[in-house]
Amino acid sequence: MDEDVRRRERVSFPDISSRAYEHPVDRGALATLRTVPGFAQVLKALFGFFTERGLRLSALSSTIRVGPQQYPELDRLRDECAATLDLPTAPTLYVMRDPSPKAFTIGLDEPFIVLTTGLVEMADTEGLRFAIGHEMGHVLSGHAVYRTMMIHLVELQRSLSWNPISGIGLRAVLAALHEWFRKAELSCDRAGLLCGQDAAAALRLHIQLAGGIDPDTIDIPSFLRQAEEYEGVDDLRDSLLKLRSLETMTYPLAVVRAAELQKWAGSAEYRAMLAGEYPRRADDEPHSAWRDDIKAAARSYQASWSESTDPLTKVFADVGTAVTDVAGKVRDKFSNRGPASGNQSGTSGETAD
Repeated sequence: MDEDVRRRERVSFPDISSRAYEHPVDRGALATLRTVPGFAQVLKALFGFFTERGLRLSALSSTIRVGPQQYPELDRLRDECAATLDLPTAPTLYVMRDPSPKAFTIGLDEPFIVLTTGLVEMADTEGLRFAIGHEMGHVLSGHAVYRTMMIHLVELQRSLSWNPISGIGLRAVLAALHEWFRKAELSCDRAGLLCGQDAAAALRLHIQLAGGIDPDTIDIPSFLRQAEEYEGVDDLRDSLLKLRSLETMTYPLAVVRAAELQKWAGSAEYRAMLAGEYPRRADDEPHSAWRDDIKAAARSYQASWSESTDPLTKVFADVGTAVTDVAGKVRDKFSNRGPASGNQSGTSGETAD
């Protein structure tokens, strides 16, 4: 299809809130992350040690800054993605020499995006639009601060590897950060899809990231069945291996990630957004209740657990259900004490969730 026609067909999302595309587990994991002991202190310390200026000087001195005269096609895609998500300003974009196909967004006050030459050389135009739109999602969601924090903490952990006491605290924060960032990647895949509005292009890029040299030679149903097989293992040993391998993994597994996005691309939620029905920034509360985010994450986890045949997942689901039932009974018991103890208002023991 002619690019001018595609551009006319692509819709924009004025005043779109990041809540529109954020995976509920992303928001819940970030809310939980902020409650990890020592998290606030570590974040505050890192802001003191590392500055925006140092990050930008590093990018300026060793990468190519995208602009009208340098990578003009990427410059156009950057501007179009920023306009689609209605970002106030288009983040600065750099291309870094690295054969691995990657993209990331870092920065504290003014986040910027970096693409590797491996990604630029591998992806077609619509694949690059999806990748840049994905990074724009990180910008709109405010993920860059925590991503930057994670990078610095990994380096700090290496330097403190000789000190097991210090390493234990950092490991807890890093494990929470890794879990959150894997979910944030699912959110921003959705943002990338909103920018390109081409699920086939997103799937092609995911296939390439998973090892498909020529996406046209890959059988898509077989590729997506791999995700079903991974999620549906019936051996507890496999479950434990999966859990262990995920601890320090930053990105979601490529095939599982592809299947997750294709499922969302076929959802009523995505179609409604294309029709103009989505949350606006104007309606965002200054400080959304973290309890609501955690509850939404819990519902999402519960749904995925109920669909899974993984034996370890079923154990977690059963334990979670039992704990929830017990907690509910305890809450009901104490909530019902109010009227019996002579509280005329009948509100004793009742608190808002």
